[in-house]
Amino acid sequence: MLIFADYKYLYLLLLIPVVLLGYGVLRYFRNRRVKAFGDPELTEALMPSRSRSKGWVRIAFWCLAFAFFAIGLARPRSGAKLAEHTSRGAEIIVALDVSNSMLAQDYSPNRLERAKLSISRLTDKLQDDRIGLVIFAGTSFVQLPVTTDYVSAKMFLSSIDTGSIPVQGTAIGDAINLCIKSFSAQSEKSRVIIVISDGENHEDDPVAAARQAAELGIKVYTIGVGSAEGQPIPVDGGLMRDKDGEIVVTRLDEETLRAVAKAGGGAYIHAGSEEFGLNPIIDDIRKMEDEEFGSLVFEEYDEQYMYFFGIALLLLVIEMLIGERKPRRRLFDV
Repeated sequence: MLIFADYKYLYLLLLIPVVLLGYGVLRYFRNRRVKAFGDPELTEALMPSRSRSKGWVRIAFWCLAFAFFAIGLARPRSGAKLAEHTSRGAEIIVALDVSNSMLAQDYSPNRLERAKLSISRLTDKLQDDRIGLVIFAGTSFVQLPVTTDYVSAKMFLSSIDTGSIPVQGTAIGDAINLCIKSFSAQSEKSRVIIVISDGENHEDDPVAAARQAAELGIKVYTIGVGSAEGQPIPVDGGLMRDKDGEIVVTRLDEETLRAVAKAGGGAYIHAGSEEFGLNPIIDDIRKMEDEEFGSLVFEEYDEQYMYFFGIALLLLVIEMLIGERKPRRRLFDV
């Protein structure tokens, strides 16, 4: 089975129908000009060497050559095999609050989107570290198990919104407990949980959960998003209101987040507009002892692109040798 390393070049194949259509239109208008010149039969008699079919044969060979060239650019590979890959780093699980309060616009465009952007930038700075993602509101869910596949991490991150968890609320403790269970069996030392939330916890005891994590050797950091003054929550073109019709204002609960970070042996950081707070945490993680992780990966592919380039070159040579005129003499005269 062929695997393409740069599959985006396969989109060049879409140009082939355009080329064929363009050539057909060109032939059509050329035939119209020939008919306008004079009687078609007389005109053909004046041009006995002109071939009607060789033009299409040449363009067909050219398109085939272009197709093989495009496939070659996509770098087809085969023959991969499993091999063990060893890396050293930390395991980081981000617990992201996706409750409705994260729609408040303390940040541009809102708290949740600003947090997602910062996590995406975080993955760009990771090397051999593993990252996982847990989302939570009234309950928690593992959005992405710990992995070194940062491309997948960004893909899963982009799909998150406040509808990802159907049960509303803010259960930070439940999210921390789920993070504890989500670390790999290989990880024992360099384990970190980063909780990103406005801190308005109404469901459980996050401090007790953070303390349990610390007892297991897991550091818990918290990043507070929002402001003490508070912001209304935009919903369906309006503002969220309570049962009495009053506008709901969501405020940052720094006290809870500080207590969680202290119990978890980590630190609390208030997210700013420019510096969201993940960089200082990563700097702190770099001081921790790296762990060695083993994983099975596909490697040692056999590159096949040179064969496709060779076929493309051969087809181009044939296309040039065909010419546009009829052969002057037949191979067998009867």
